[in-house]
Amino acid sequence: MHHASRLFAVWTGAMMVAAGTALAQNPQSSQNPAAGYPSRPVTMVTPFAPGASVDMEGRIFSAELSKNLGQQFIMDFKPGGTMAVGLTYALRQKPDGYTLVWVSSAYALLPLLVKDGSYDPVKDFDQVSLVNKRYAMLCVSNSAPFKTLKEYVAYAKAHPGEINFGTGGAGGVQHLQGLMLESATGTKVTYVHYKAVGASYPDLIAGRTHIVPVTFGPALPMIRTAKMRGLALSSQERNSALPDVPTALEQGVNWEYASWLGLIAPAKTPVAIIDKVQGELAKIIRNPEVQQKFGEDSTLVASTPAEFRRHFLTESERWKKLVAESGIALQGN
Repeated sequence: MHHASRLFAVWTGAMMVAAGTALAQNPQSSQNPAAGYPSRPVTMVTPFAPGASVDMEGRIFSAELSKNLGQQFIMDFKPGGTMAVGLTYALRQKPDGYTLVWVSSAYALLPLLVKDGSYDPVKDFDQVSLVNKRYAMLCVSNSAPFKTLKEYVAYAKAHPGEINFGTGGAGGVQHLQGLMLESATGTKVTYVHYKAVGASYPDLIAGRTHIVPVTFGPALPMIRTAKMRGLALSSQERNSALPDVPTALEQGVNWEYASWLGLIAPAKTPVAIIDKVQGELAKIIRNPEVQQKFGEDSTLVASTPAEFRRHFLTESERWKKLVAESGIALQGN
């Protein structure tokens, strides 16, 4: 019995040493899941079609993450269903940090749009970081009978429903920006919905559509070549690229909004991995070469996961209130 006990003690000790060695060789142990991450390629689900701003911006960050962390961060495009195709795909993957999702500001609309219970935009995803903001500019045709935001409000009040307000689709961000402007000014317009906001530009230039909220970058060359005019910015400060275009705030109208790019992960992704990715994104954002790639119309940010979640929930509540006040019906799944 004594001999057997000694053998058992030796065997137990050997097993403990082996287990300790295995833990040391497995950096993604339960004690430290972020150590050694990533050890293989990471899928960056992009629930939009290639060529969209989310694609171009996401590629910059994905390339930098690949370079800094030594593994490929691969863009995987899954458009359709107001991001539903990409998001439901992500939820079917293991929440281990090897599936991440790029989302736009339309993500904040999802709590209002998802009605079939296929997923919960709030509970089924964790926020990693908000990385970029793009402010909008109200652009008007050169033939429009108003040259300032004050003149626009006066004209819209005198001619209710006669102004054609272009958007990138019913219930989309530009539509809600229009509702924000109506709410802030007590005006009423007629919405003209296009498949994409860029499709409204020919009608805006021709004067058939009178006003469109456009992301600053795409509008810049058209304003510089006098094809359209900038009426107001949705930012708190003027942009040095177009210093003569005032903000809506300085013209007395509370129309402030920025579209954005953010990164999320399936819920229950280890917090340590989320924090590691967020930390790398913050480093990338501080890189002057990366900042130059985004140009004059972007404001790079490096929010914490908690800050991004607050931003997401605050925007969702803002849209919920606006939709309730306007009575519009959002088309969701």
